[in-house]
Amino acid sequence: MKKFDKDRLLLAVAAPVLAVVGALIVTALVLAATGKQPFDAFHVMLTYGSKSDSQVYILNKATTYYLAGLAVAVGFRMNLFNIGVDGQYRLAAFFAAAVGGALSIPGAIEIPVIILTAMAVGAVWAAIAGVLKVTRGVSEVISTIMLNSLAGIVIGYFLQDGRLGVLDKNANMVSTKPLPSSSHLFNFHTSTDPVVGFIVIAAVVGVIYWFGLSRTRFGFDLRAVGRSQSAAEASGVSVKRMVVTSMLISGAMAGLVGMPTLLNQSYDYGTDFPVGIGFTGIAVALLGRNNPIGVAVGALLWAFLERASNGLEFEGYDKEIVGVIQGVIVLAVVIAYELVRRYGLTRQQRQVGAELAAAGSDDKQEVTA
Repeated sequence: MKKFDKDRLLLAVAAPVLAVVGALIVTALVLAATGKQPFDAFHVMLTYGSKSDSQVYILNKATTYYLAGLAVAVGFRMNLFNIGVDGQYRLAAFFAAAVGGALSIPGAIEIPVIILTAMAVGAVWAAIAGVLKVTRGVSEVISTIMLNSLAGIVIGYFLQDGRLGVLDKNANMVSTKPLPSSSHLFNFHTSTDPVVGFIVIAAVVGVIYWFGLSRTRFGFDLRAVGRSQSAAEASGVSVKRMVVTSMLISGAMAGLVGMPTLLNQSYDYGTDFPVGIGFTGIAVALLGRNNPIGVAVGALLWAFLERASNGLEFEGYDKEIVGVIQGVIVLAVVIAYELVRRYGLTRQQRQVGAELAAAGSDDKQEVTA
């Protein structure tokens, strides 16, 4: 058993290392082809990304990317492709901001109300895709893409002066009514910018995700459906119920994605609210292989690369090279994990074959004796 665990650990480490090394090699070739020095570019990225203000930026960005990655990972664990995280978190943040701006209650009560509102809105919006899949056979990929567009339309309709929006004539921008200061979430102050306090909640969500999927009957059923729906049904698991439940949980987690921005930074939802984080979550979940620790590493790596792109731009490099790095890393991770998986499977088959051969040889000797 110890040897098996050691082999499994080595294979788990080999995949991301192989992916990162492969991505660096490809990126170096791209840089060399454009007449740039690869090692100079990597040095600039490391130097700029390790600055104190960059570290704060990376942590804050990684918090939202981590939550988005977990939201996508819930669906991935049972072969559901929830592309609608982007629309779910934006719609959730909008209505949570509208509710928070309309309330006038103590912050200890209002903050949980805002968070629960966001989770409820995200869950309901994601559940639409789940219901369509189990009742009409509509692919969740198609339905969640359409729901992303619908979410933008709904926000655009309500985010108007006189409805749920308030026009700032000085800035010529429309946003929801600002949250009262009592509902601002705490921050961790540093020598530069503060680290958002929602990072603590994100860590707790990661622990809940790990425990729920690894140590509960629900997590077992979810993973069983992801591996084989027919086998899960034969064991008494309701596949349709699991699909809807998984989409509900994925949407609820997606509702948390906009909370660090809303409760720690902007304190309202306006036309400048961050978009596209849900699609980043797909890449982060792929990088982390749906593991909470792996997703955290992927979120930090993605945030680091985004920050490092600014340093490259300052030094005269093309900022788009970071996009190349990100794309190559995702592709390399998918390929590397598949290669390592096949190698591990072949290795296990050889070990089992050797053990069976050895057992057969012992039985033959006993019969001869």
